[in-house]
Amino acid sequence: MLVAGPALAQDRQQSTAERAGDIAEQPARDVGAVKTKIPPVLQKAAASPYSLAGLSKCTQIADAFDDLGEALGPDFVQGVDRKKSRKVKVTGDTVAGLIVPFRGLVREVSGAASAQRELNAAVDAGFARRGFLRGVYQTRGCKPAL
Repeated sequence: MLVAGPALAQDRQQSTAERAGDIAEQPARDVGAVKTKIPPVLQKAAASPYSLAGLSKCTQIADAFDDLGEALGPDFVQGVDRKKSRKVKVTGDTVAGLIVPFRGLVREVSGAASAQRELNAAVDAGFARRGFLRGVYQTRGCKPAL
């Protein structure tokens, strides 16, 4: 399972057991006992989000796109009414905020906040790369559509 924190966990579909595990681990992540892991595909995206190295064929681009989808969750779907699909979710942040007093300070001192910022930057780069790859794929006339 990807330990990516609540920002990424909310974007991907999770079972109740996975959500419970994420919530239970959040206080341990806050104090630095459990490290936040950045998936290699997101590390690569952060290093060079607009690189086309090794992506000369449509199948290679599609594979790179799919790899990002595994780390980031589903891509934006046009036509979905976001207001109707919103649900109230209890996240690890919510529970940890109730359990760990002075949580923000604890996260800064433990290094958890810094690790979360690194993860967030890698996720942002992953989203940028996924959009870039979709554009390159379409520009090249690759089929089927991503």
